[in-house]
Amino acid sequence: MSVQKTGDIALDHIIDEMVDTVTNSKDEIFQIGEESRNEFEKLNKELNETKKQVISLIDEGDKLDQKVRSSRMRLSEVSKHFQKYSEEEIRKVYEQTHGLQMDLSMKREKEKQLRERRDDLEIRLRNLEETIGRAEALGGKISVVLNYLTEDFKHVSDALEDAKEKQEFGLQIIEAQEEERRRLSREIHDGPAQMLANVMLRSDLVDRTYRERGVEEAMQEVKSVRALVRSALYEVRRIIYDLRPMALDDLGLIPTLKKYLATIEDYNKSIHISFASFGKERRLDTKYEVALFRLVQEAVQNAVKHAEPKEIKVKVELKSNAVMIVVKDDGKGFDTTQKKEKSFGLVGMRERVDMLEGELNIDSSVGEGTIVTIHLPIN
Repeated sequence: MSVQKTGDIALDHIIDEMVDTVTNSKDEIFQIGEESRNEFEKLNKELNETKKQVISLIDEGDKLDQKVRSSRMRLSEVSKHFQKYSEEEIRKVYEQTHGLQMDLSMKREKEKQLRERRDDLEIRLRNLEETIGRAEALGGKISVVLNYLTEDFKHVSDALEDAKEKQEFGLQIIEAQEEERRRLSREIHDGPAQMLANVMLRSDLVDRTYRERGVEEAMQEVKSVRALVRSALYEVRRIIYDLRPMALDDLGLIPTLKKYLATIEDYNKSIHISFASFGKERRLDTKYEVALFRLVQEAVQNAVKHAEPKEIKVKVELKSNAVMIVVKDDGKGFDTTQKKEKSFGLVGMRERVDMLEGELNIDSSVGEGTIVTIHLPIN
């Protein structure tokens, strides 16, 4: 093994250890932040309840204070004219006044305790807010460090690679191209090629039917052949669209979608497809137009192939700085919590949306249809 290769391995090992250490630290900080947030919510709820109790006690104390004043005035009057009142009446007024004073004193003491608790809670909440802020700030800084370690720092090893690694990269590109050619070859072989071969066989059958059974039955076979030709043409067009819709470059996103959806509806007579666009129609950057078209295409194809819908609705809204897409069908739906094997369509959609920093939401349940919502920011 060469010295350079050994150094690359050692550097990668060091970076991996640093990434592990920083990731663990980030997890711990995140845990601290989450615990602080939970404590903050708990204390905030207690603070709000304490404030309500303080307000209630103040109100009760004010009312009780008025009663104490009235009772003291009554006691003063009784004391001043004690000869007019019996001993029992004087004692009753005194006890009433004393009891009210004791109740007021207890409420004022309880109010004082609640005020102190309120002030203490407010101080603790401020401290927790600072802790949460520091945790978030530190988490953000660690995320930047992780990004450097996992992205920019990794490029150090790439910079040390020699021409051999560049050659391997070129071979990977060639392999990917060959794999794409194999995929297209399989699609053409399994789709249009098989259909055309079937057309040839059925055309011979038409001739034989005409000679043996007459014109009427021969016409039925011709209709079947016509349906096969239509299906083959549809598959060819679909493959062309998969490669790249030519109308996208010439006409833009909205006209291309209209044409594409009309074609899908034409070849799927049992499905009604409606399309609506909102906002000022305009050309977008090529990468956005291609991505948006592919996303609509994949969502519609998934509905046609798997959902058995009667209706598909496609809506596109062009905003000044974003595009919103909704694809809704009334098909059989599916359980979004269960992952199907080889569900590459949804995986590809998510990867394309993530690459453009957008959001993809799939809302579906068995027997309730599916709603695909896509939001892409336009920079």
